[in-house]
Amino acid sequence: MSGALRDRIVAAPVLSDPDAAAERLAELPGLKREPKRVRALLAGIAEHSPFLWQIALRDPKALAHLLDAPPEEAAAALVADQAAAGRPGEGGAIDLDAVGARLRRNRATHALLVALADIGGAWDLDAVTGSLSDFADASVSAALDALLGQAATAGRFLPPDPAHPQAGSGLVVLGLGKLGARELNYSSDIDLIVFFDPERVPLREGVEPTPFFSRLAQGMGRLLQDRTGEGYVHRVDYRLRPDPGSTPTAMSLNSAYVYYETLGQNWERAAFIKARAIAGDIPAGEEFLKELRPFVWRKYFDFASIADVHAMKRQIHAVRGHDVIGVAGHDIKLGRGGIREVEFFVQTQQLVFGGRRPALRGRRTVEMLASLTEEGWIDGHARDEMAAAYRFLRGIEHRLQMVADEQTQRLPADEAALESFARFAGFPGLDAFREALLGHARAVQGHYALLFEAEPDLSAGVGNLVFSGANDDPETLATLRALGFREPETVAETVRGWHFGRRAAVRSARAREVLTELVPALMQALGGTPDPDAALAALDRAFERMPAAVELLTILRSHERLRLLFADFLGSAPRLADTVAFSPHVLDAVIDPAFVRPTTETDRLAETYRALVGRPAAFEEFLDRSRDAARQMRFVTGARLLSGILDPAGAGRAFSGIADAAVSAALDAVKETFEAEHGRVPGGRIAILGFGRLGSRQLTAESDLDLVVVYDFDPEDRSSDGRRPLDAGVYYNRLTQRLVAALTAPTRRGGLYEVDLRLRPSGGQGMIATQGRSLATYLREEAEPWEEMALTRARVVCGDAGLAGEVRAVIRAAVARARDAAEVRARVREMRALVEREKGDGGPLDLKLAPGGLLDLDFLAQGLVLAHAAGHPALLGDAEGEAPDAPEVFERAGACGLLDPADAEALCGAYRLLDDVHHWQRLMVEGEAASASPVAMARLAAAAGQPDAKALLARLDGERAQARALFERLLA
Repeated sequence: MSGALRDRIVAAPVLSDPDAAAERLAELPGLKREPKRVRALLAGIAEHSPFLWQIALRDPKALAHLLDAPPEEAAAALVADQAAAGRPGEGGAIDLDAVGARLRRNRATHALLVALADIGGAWDLDAVTGSLSDFADASVSAALDALLGQAATAGRFLPPDPAHPQAGSGLVVLGLGKLGARELNYSSDIDLIVFFDPERVPLREGVEPTPFFSRLAQGMGRLLQDRTGEGYVHRVDYRLRPDPGSTPTAMSLNSAYVYYETLGQNWERAAFIKARAIAGDIPAGEEFLKELRPFVWRKYFDFASIADVHAMKRQIHAVRGHDVIGVAGHDIKLGRGGIREVEFFVQTQQLVFGGRRPALRGRRTVEMLASLTEEGWIDGHARDEMAAAYRFLRGIEHRLQMVADEQTQRLPADEAALESFARFAGFPGLDAFREALLGHARAVQGHYALLFEAEPDLSAGVGNLVFSGANDDPETLATLRALGFREPETVAETVRGWHFGRRAAVRSARAREVLTELVPALMQALGGTPDPDAALAALDRAFERMPAAVELLTILRSHERLRLLFADFLGSAPRLADTVAFSPHVLDAVIDPAFVRPTTETDRLAETYRALVGRPAAFEEFLDRSRDAARQMRFVTGARLLSGILDPAGAGRAFSGIADAAVSAALDAVKETFEAEHGRVPGGRIAILGFGRLGSRQLTAESDLDLVVVYDFDPEDRSSDGRRPLDAGVYYNRLTQRLVAALTAPTRRGGLYEVDLRLRPSGGQGMIATQGRSLATYLREEAEPWEEMALTRARVVCGDAGLAGEVRAVIRAAVARARDAAEVRARVREMRALVEREKGDGGPLDLKLAPGGLLDLDFLAQGLVLAHAAGHPALLGDAEGEAPDAPEVFERAGACGLLDPADAEALCGAYRLLDDVHHWQRLMVEGEAASASPVAMARLAAAAGQPDAKALLARLDGERAQARALFERLLA
């Protein structure tokens, strides 16, 4: 924005005594020529701000100059002159007294300029705080230049570039707080931390860096904050450095790293959200902040930080007595509904969620309110009210500090003084100011309380629950019975055992402390499950397996929704409960707003998977991260299925997309390490095929992966080009072995997948990778009927795009080959009979192998494709290799006239019911299906829309009987 400041003034304080203000204006020559709005602004300053009025009287020409220029240009000129103040004068000498005087004169002029632009309405809050921050940066830089220059003249400091002594100095000056965020207030301290890199500092031999830079930091503080006849520049605060009571003013970067990694606290993490390298060796400072990111931004949602930050706020209230919102004498920063509550509201959510949401790592308060809304953590109403309150309170803060250049945020306690201040702030009187202040403060307090202070008492309304001592408390047993536990004595003994340390996971003092607070709410959550006793027993088994439970207990204590969900897992989805016990922070994803917006698209799932894996430094780290990523994504998919967000078919697509991503990432990682050792095969290409439920995108929570590896190369050059060359055939078979190991080997982070390669040509015999040219020949001349049936669900999962296209064409041609329909039906019947003889079935809950189950239906669909695809290409699916699943085959066969429409509909209905229950079963039942508990059966029945387990079994039997009859009739 351009235009002289006088032309952009649109506001002025309200006068209490216009005549007295007019008399004061007469002290300044030339004001009669100024526009009325400028005189009104200066009259308000004359009446309400002795500090600003004295600056104006001291240098009327400077005031006129400020009014003549655009405020942005005037501010930039002042900042530039401030930054240059520490550079050597004529003769190369540095006079600290002259430097200090210049810094103070500039500061007075800048203070007047900012006040005119702020009070006059020419600048908004961002412009005001940005200009104040830029000026402070320049002040620190100038002081540093002067002191380093003096040290260089004395020969103790040897700068690489004497004209720019800070460059390459190894000295790091960080601005924290509002300075770091470029939100500095009008008369604020500046929070600085000084570090140095002892490996980089260019000091004369024998000069010790710690005392040198500590004295330099102290000298910088004196140069900026000592009061002279011309005032001061900035008050400097070094107390945010590590352990300020026992550490030097400047400390080495290595010592800082060790401190933050081992002893750093949540309040220090919050402080470093706003940290910025403002002076010294800027690249070194930025590198330090980059290295410190893991300390500030935790990998998982960090609910413990809420308690810590709120404890800080409670301490402020306890010390300063700010328990209620008031007006007279109210502290607008630290009091209820004040600036600090807005900042804590933002920073705490940044700490909790920013590790997983980079968009929440910004320094500026209002911008982060917007980001919290965009990321789904707060709503637009909270954003708008908190932002409006923040801007209002910061404006009032500036007015308070402009009165006498004091670092204060406390409103006057005297009624008359408060009335005068209200007018300085632009209000017609105290009543209007009081209404505005209380409205904003109450809005802030309301949103703040929802985040921090509305946490329920975890024992409220539960009843008596005492597990101390050796004997059962009768009232506790009664409470447990009321909560739904059938065997309260066993429950009491189990919980008592936790407190006695019988489970290593809850043996630490911190774990028992959290557990004591959590137990009432946990018992209540478990009591809401269909079988509380079984859920508690599952939790006890989890504690038995876990090395430590404090993270899980802290998360459950902090979030009621997660408590209820975890209790539900314990009672009805033991596989998910086991995942939580192994890796508690998988629960983070459940409270992520994205949880209710699932995706089953392969590309987006792959993007999420790779983001979770990140960029591991070593292959072993990749193996661990890949297992963590897959575990989290499979857990989220299972939780969405359990919560009804995904239907079973959607869950199957999601589980399959996760497996695709895992196989693809493993192939890339294995190839990188393998090629480093053995090089590449000229013209070499590789593709991975998925068969079975992976091929048809129907994986369940616990499915194995049926894979076939295909490769090709230039037959004219069979040897790889690395330091340890291999023949192409050996190369790709060893590469396949490593891929399988990467997918199956258990690490300290658990397992990934079980892999089955037996669907490759030659089955379990011979080489484990197949050459592309031999695959085409084999399928054309040697493939067994069961192999052709398996091909109907094959698809390329990942690998070279060109080879993938060729393999798809080969498979499509093999499946679409003309066959005798009667012979196909006979072969399918023979295959089914063979499976029945060799494997049998597991009874009425075996949804796959029992007569009329999923295997019958899959075989029937495969037979239809093999028998009729030559004449009906729709049965093959799309040209990209996406074969239809069995229900789609039945639908297409019905549309083609190959099946009676009623038969097609019956087959589709039976398959979808059986497959849906199969998905639920794999999620909810541990071990053999026949061992399903009554609770699991009840949940399965509810998921299938049946009133109880008996009705579900009857429905399954009916569907299987009909499916078996159709299988036998259609394949006769």
